Amino acid sequence: MQAKRMEREMQTYFTQLNTTEQKSVIQMLKTFLQKKSKEPNISIEDYNKDIDEAMAEIARGAAVSHEEVLKMAKSW
Repeated sequence: MQAKRMEREMQTYFTQLNTTEQKSVIQMLKTFLQKKSKEPNISIEDYNKDIDEAMAEIARGAAVSHEEVLKMAKSW
């Protein structure tokens, strides 16, 4: 029931937009869907493992500071 109401609401709002605004909304929706399809499926365990590994790298001094990255970026 709620889906039908939302469809009607979307139609009501969308038709009030001019063509440029409609194109913008469509592009935004496409962007959301593309991002969603590219999101990795990762378990919480793997996510936490990745964070632990990154923290270990930082502790070993195997990290690049923000300032160093900015300097590197200037040469790109």
